[in-house]
Amino acid sequence: MEADWIKVYTSADFFKSELVRQVLIDHEIDAIIINKQGFPYRIGEVEVYIHESNLANAKSIITENEL
Repeated sequence: MEADWIKVYTSADFFKSELVRQVLIDHEIDAIIINKQGFPYRIGEVEVYIHESNLANAKSIITENEL
């Protein structure tokens, strides 16, 4: 991963993280998921990363959509 990507959201629920990623993409913010959950028990976190330059905009989108 490039150095200018930062974590904007973390959840233990993969689907919540995917929802956040999709909402950010719908607002034209590139977002990726890094799944750090272990298998088969799904213990761990799922993180959403964005470019650092979009941080303020992404946080306001997450807050406005109550994600």
